[in-house]
Amino acid sequence: MPTPPQDRASDLPPEGAAQPPRGRLAEPAPPATEPEPGPDAATGPTGGEDEYAAALKEVEDRWRRALADLDNLRKRHARELDRERALERARTAAAFLPVVDNLELALNHAGSDPGAIVEGVRAVRDQAVSTLERLGYERHAETGVPFDPSRHEVVGVVQDPDAEPNTVAQVLRPGYGQAERQLRPAAVTVAKRE
Repeated sequence: MPTPPQDRASDLPPEGAAQPPRGRLAEPAPPATEPEPGPDAATGPTGGEDEYAAALKEVEDRWRRALADLDNLRKRHARELDRERALERARTAAAFLPVVDNLELALNHAGSDPGAIVEGVRAVRDQAVSTLERLGYERHAETGVPFDPSRHEVVGVVQDPDAEPNTVAQVLRPGYGQAERQLRPAAVTVAKRE
């Protein structure tokens, strides 16, 4: 059976619609392939990883240098501190050398006059006390002052009707220094009333 002729106008797309391409269509392009990886592709970093590794290495290097600098600073500070301590010990010992010299002189003259020995020992004691004062440690051995636990160490309590309560009645061992720069507190007895 013969087919009826078809109307070519019905094959046309509606007006305003996209027109199909005419003529021969282009063959599809073969799929894009990536280049074959090189021999070190499995072990070596790519460009971005190279930069990361270099930056990490630089930071590690700076960190190690900072640690070394800190260690050197600590060692230098320890050496300087040891040197300053040695200098201060030498200054203090040098300040006491005249005291030792005068004690030796007193011992050399011990046989000649016993009264002179007592005077010599007092003079040496006064010299030692003045040396301590020059070093910043004043002697305190006052009686009749109010008891101060930061300056006094109580070794006994005595009944004294003439003294005010809670005052120093007797100094058994003098103290040296004040407040935070104290070598030792004075050993005292404190007065009390019943």
